[in-house]
Amino acid sequence: MAQAGFWNLPEEERNQVIGEMKEIKRLVEPLTNIGQQIEDMRILFELACEESDADAFNEVQQNLVRCEQDLVSLRLKATFTAEDDPRNAFLSIQAGAGGTDACDWASMLLRMYTRYAENRGYKTTLLDLQHEEEGGIKSATLQIQGKLAYGYLKSENGVHRLVRISPFDASGRRHTSFAAVHLVPEIADVNIDFNEKDLKIDFYRSSGPGGQNVNTTDSAVRLTHLPSGIVVCCQNERSQHKNRAMAMKVLQARIYQKSLDERQEKIAKQYGNKASVSWSNQIRSYVLQPYTLVKDHRTNFEVGNVAAVLDGEIEPFIEAYLLLLANPAKK
Repeated sequence: MAQAGFWNLPEEERNQVIGEMKEIKRLVEPLTNIGQQIEDMRILFELACEESDADAFNEVQQNLVRCEQDLVSLRLKATFTAEDDPRNAFLSIQAGAGGTDACDWASMLLRMYTRYAENRGYKTTLLDLQHEEEGGIKSATLQIQGKLAYGYLKSENGVHRLVRISPFDASGRRHTSFAAVHLVPEIADVNIDFNEKDLKIDFYRSSGPGGQNVNTTDSAVRLTHLPSGIVVCCQNERSQHKNRAMAMKVLQARIYQKSLDERQEKIAKQYGNKASVSWSNQIRSYVLQPYTLVKDHRTNFEVGNVAAVLDGEIEPFIEAYLLLLANPAKK
């Protein structure tokens, strides 16, 4: 840009160069700023040593802590390199082993992820919800819209285990229950053609709270992709046509994700219909009895405040997993 004649170039060429410069500055400036702060703290530390200035020592310590936090933030941002990371996400929850407790656990997870999305400023839309008569839910599907929604939430893909005194056990015994969480990116620019013979389409009456035309007509849609066995439901819209369009969008995303998983030979770890939603497959355990602890078995990161985690404070678990992916040597 400093070269003679730059501003005489056609506007399109100038804008391209300016855009490249802004992108490079966006990547470089945070790191150079941290480097400058560390250098300033080095000088201040030397002066503090010469004058035995306790206040200066404290200032150095506080600033270095902030620098370390900034570096962790930069490392986290550097993990979002996959093409799908910036996309919106479809999050599905399926109750597993544990009977009514598992259904109740699935509803707790639905609340946890809804609260997490709210805390990050993401928009959530409940596309499907299948209630369990005795309590809780059999399954649910959320659309989560926001910057890097899939990039962050992909770490939640897997089986989640709950240990607690069951509210459904009259004897007050401790129970273990499981629920599976599946994440797929919302694909806007990939169109997967379906052979009509490969699709089974069912229409049924929506469940849950009523409303005009919601519980009175067969507006809910269930799509079954016969070759893959993937089933998608949508019932949040009053219109059967809109529910079918959204269900088709989710189905395309899941088939797209499945094709990627198959190429990476990880399909068995990512889809509940290929692996048991029960013992030995969990990625994280939430223990309420006889002690309180949430532990991620992939990173060994753990937190004692279970109530806060279930209220949506799962960011530390997500960050620990993403940083582990960025540093596979630490696995």
